[in-house]
Amino acid sequence: MVYSRLKLIILKRSDMQSFRVSVVIENKPGIADPEGDTILNDLILKDKKTVIKKISSAKMLRFEIHAKDKESAEKTVLDLCNEFRIYNPLVSKVSVETFTV
Repeated sequence: MVYSRLKLIILKRSDMQSFRVSVVIENKPGIADPEGDTILNDLILKDKKTVIKKISSAKMLRFEIHAKDKESAEKTVLDLCNEFRIYNPLVSKVSVETFTV
């Protein structure tokens, strides 16, 4: 009985692929970004003739996940982010990149 369950788990796992899903969370346009502004101000103070005009800060989370395909990996990760309120959808925008591991 235990052997057949283990065999079933192994068969299910072999149908799955490994993915690395990167979730980038940044402020929506028009929302203040004090961290980015501070970094920009420091650059301007150190080098008066800097060509950089704007810096935006963001948070990146990297998940490694087993899933059937890329779409289900992204959906699972985004569902987790929403369920645990990892970002505030009123002020943040989210982008996702997925790679096969």
